[in-house]
Amino acid sequence: MSTATEVLAVLADVLNTGEVYDAPDLPLYELELLDSLRTVELILALSERFGLEISPAELDRDCWASPRRIAEDIERRLGAPRPG
Repeated sequence: MSTATEVLAVLADVLNTGEVYDAPDLPLYELELLDSLRTVELILALSERFGLEISPAELDRDCWASPRRIAEDIERRLGAPRPG
């Protein structure tokens, strides 16, 4: 399973919708599928799944505006050198 597919699976679970698979550019915040609470839930779920440390303070909402952008951000974070 690709990283993007795993990210979509986590997102679908948090949002309780499979719509993220069919519409990779779905405007999550505009449609109110993601709000501040669900964003924190998603951060926790993705952090646990991928072993990443994602701070809500460093999150750029534009980078997480759609399923595709979230997957791209997680792929970028996984490819970036980790401190320590």
